[in-house]
Amino acid sequence: MLRKVIICFTAAVFLLNIMAISVLSAPAVGEPVYDVETVADIMANTNVFELQAKSYVLMDAETGQILLENRSHERLPIASITKIMSMLLVMEAIDSGKINMDDIVTASEYAASMGGSQAYIEPGEQYTVRDALKAVATHSSNDVTVSLAELVAGSEQVFVVLMNEKAKELGMNNTNFLDCTGLTDEGHYSTAYDVALMSRELIVKHPKILEFTSIWMDTFRNGEFQLVNTNKLVHFYEGCDGLKTGFTRAAGHCLSATAKRNDMRLISVVLGEPDSNTRFAETRKLLDYGFANYESKQVNKKGEVVNEIEVKRALIPKIKALYGDDVKLLFARSDKGKVVREVRLKSFLTAPVAKGEKVGEVVYKIGEKEIAKVDLVSDRDVEKASFGKLFINMLSSWFSLGRS
Repeated sequence: MLRKVIICFTAAVFLLNIMAISVLSAPAVGEPVYDVETVADIMANTNVFELQAKSYVLMDAETGQILLENRSHERLPIASITKIMSMLLVMEAIDSGKINMDDIVTASEYAASMGGSQAYIEPGEQYTVRDALKAVATHSSNDVTVSLAELVAGSEQVFVVLMNEKAKELGMNNTNFLDCTGLTDEGHYSTAYDVALMSRELIVKHPKILEFTSIWMDTFRNGEFQLVNTNKLVHFYEGCDGLKTGFTRAAGHCLSATAKRNDMRLISVVLGEPDSNTRFAETRKLLDYGFANYESKQVNKKGEVVNEIEVKRALIPKIKALYGDDVKLLFARSDKGKVVREVRLKSFLTAPVAKGEKVGEVVYKIGEKEIAKVDLVSDRDVEKASFGKLFINMLSSWFSLGRS
């Protein structure tokens, strides 16, 4: 009987979400509308938006470069944005082979007791990791999140230890997790910058998660429970495919969002917004600014030849210097055409030389500011030649010259 009541209630909420779409897609009454050009004008001479968010940051996902920020290192409660770290650890467990998408999750009494946003799971109820991720990524289900934590680590308590260890590894120096859901306010905190760091780690290292965070509407429990993504931007903002909302009274309305257009992916984090509509509107402003004012371009690929270098005391006279990695530049559109490539090569090498050994570097600059750097590496192994081999090689060269 209780489940029927819950299902009916959920269906009603689902219909209300659908009815609200037209409202959410438009700015609120009296809200200023900013197009791309207007945003560019506003930000032309400042690095701070006049936003209502207590803290925000705009980051390029590829390079980790900060494009905009304000109080981005201030410790604040982050509510369900916490689940980004939870999803990160689950995806790491999947990619390492510890668990897989089709493994069965069995809900414990503790997991089923979670309040807040939930899928109303019952103790002993079973579902796949795939379905669980869907419920967490879209509906922000606290009960399902805890059940995943228990699957990965045995208990939420141990899982939280792993969360904090991962935070430290990522350089999230102003973060402390006390649970895997974000339900705890006091003592559980992070910053806009730290949230951007873990968001970047999740989407860059585990892009498959975007298949879940980009879902707009779906179902859970064999179609019985309707899922509607709490991040409305996946439906209303071009290129948005994630990532996670959050809300408690202490945290306010929070959002870590990511969007990709052409070759550039951005991450926007806003914390402490006064209401839900404002967090979406201000996230749009940040993303619009990034796409309007910055450009990402791949200029060289790993393995491309830059030049040749002489090798002394070797039978092979030269090696090729190759790009050791792909080179992708992020620069302001106003600086387009000002990027200079500076090749720094050793004048010669002395054998032995190992394949992949650094033999120089390429630096990309705008004026005196370095915007990117990549190592140049040897294309082959070169052994050191013995005196006898060098002498024979020299004689062969002389005889060849004599015949010519």
